[in-house]
Amino acid sequence: MSDGVVVRAGLSVGMKLERPVLRTLRRELHRAEALSVAGRALAHRDLSRRRLAARLEQAGVASKTAHMTVEGLDEAGLVDDVRVASARAARLSERGWGDAAIIARLEGEGIEAGLASETVRTLPSERERAQALVDPQGDVRRTVQMLGRRGFSPETLEDVAGALDAEPPAELRYAEQD
Repeated sequence: MSDGVVVRAGLSVGMKLERPVLRTLRRELHRAEALSVAGRALAHRDLSRRRLAARLEQAGVASKTAHMTVEGLDEAGLVDDVRVASARAARLSERGWGDAAIIARLEGEGIEAGLASETVRTLPSERERAQALVDPQGDVRRTVQMLGRRGFSPETLEDVAGALDAEPPAELRYAEQD
């Protein structure tokens, strides 16, 4: 038993352990276990409030205790959905994913839909990200299919396909000038 549990339960040497004291002790032990589970989960990666609560409940923590634990960690700044969403969206963006895929992944990780959409608006434009993935000498159809699978919008796909169709490869432009 940790010192914190002993202090929060108000235990002392020689104290008679009556029902109210035992209830308090049990509550503090559950709270300590919840914090331990949360600490192990957060040691591996930042989690959203919803994802952390789910982890706690999977570990057998009562939902009221899980809620209180998440609230306390949020107040302490150890759980922050904005931070989680921003970091995850930036990584997905850098790895070549479109807005729809990023939003879906964020929501899948427990980020609220509004925050996910707001976070995506802070990223470089989807068109810029799509252009960075395009090989000008590549097959237009395959490029558009790949971007579509990665969650880029139909408008972005049209822009990219139009730019690829309108701009012949450099070696063809030079050959036409001869």
